[in-house]
Amino acid sequence: MHAITVSEPGGPEKLNWTEVPDPVPGPGEVLVDVAATGVNRADIMQRQGAYPAPPGASPYLGLECSGRVATLGPEVSGWAVGDEVCALLTGGGYAEKVAVPAGQLLPVPKGVGLVQAAALPEVVCTVWSNVFMVAHLHPGELLLVQGGAGGIGTMAIQVAKGIGARVAVTAGSRAKLDFCAELGADILINYHEQDFVTAIERATDGAGADVILDNMGGGEYLDRNVRALAAGGRLAIIGLQGGTKGELDIAALLMKEGTVTATSLRARPPKEKAAIVAGVREHVWPLIESGKVRPVIDQELPMRDAAEAHRAMDSSHIGKVLLTAP
Repeated sequence: MHAITVSEPGGPEKLNWTEVPDPVPGPGEVLVDVAATGVNRADIMQRQGAYPAPPGASPYLGLECSGRVATLGPEVSGWAVGDEVCALLTGGGYAEKVAVPAGQLLPVPKGVGLVQAAALPEVVCTVWSNVFMVAHLHPGELLLVQGGAGGIGTMAIQVAKGIGARVAVTAGSRAKLDFCAELGADILINYHEQDFVTAIERATDGAGADVILDNMGGGEYLDRNVRALAAGGRLAIIGLQGGTKGELDIAALLMKEGTVTATSLRARPPKEKAAIVAGVREHVWPLIESGKVRPVIDQELPMRDAAEAHRAMDSSHIGKVLLTAP
């Protein structure tokens, strides 16, 4: 088979379409012929040498894919050769074939194309595990999404609205905010023009956000996120774009009886990933099949053009960028 390999850490030009050995599914795994894979920020970091694959994972980029089941490994039940699936991966999506633990497979939702389904697993599992399993967003509560126009943001808006929550978003342009509003966002904040803490205070009469989904992590965002929380609020950190360190005002967190959590989906053991995938299938797949939630795709490019896709991730885009297999 062919896969995108990284010749050495660096820019997009280090990505190469290379002939490599086919993966072999082990016990409990399924081999999938890849139709498409999603491009995620973690792929950029791995290409740069800042986010190595966990031990035992595929060395190739790609944390999600869609495709057809090609082979069942030993001890696999519930799936058949030819099934159309999408999957949460620990790596290996930038390839023509990938071996996947069966517990991380999902059927392609009704009403979604096979290629387009590649835009779902990573973002849906990230949103479900952090916003609902960890931060316990409830109907009627307010979710603040930092970066509402990205792949995770556009999914978080839709799923939160689907369960009856209110949503506030930050984004850097009017066009992005308008798109977030089309998806259902109630409160729109341009972070170039507004301080999100002040904007949330005004929009909620000082109450704050019950849950904040944040991909910035450190820097000034940590303190500002805590100030934007409601009483009993929950801050879920899922990224480090703002830095790895930040000052936390413990007194402010105590006064609000708030919670700060930070999780990484990729490094979780297979049993935890399988539990997240099962929750997604039970709770989010019906929202997708009913039309309340849909994948948001900015562009699709051939997998050979992975370098161009990585450049697109660094430009202004809305939703997901996909790579399609030959």
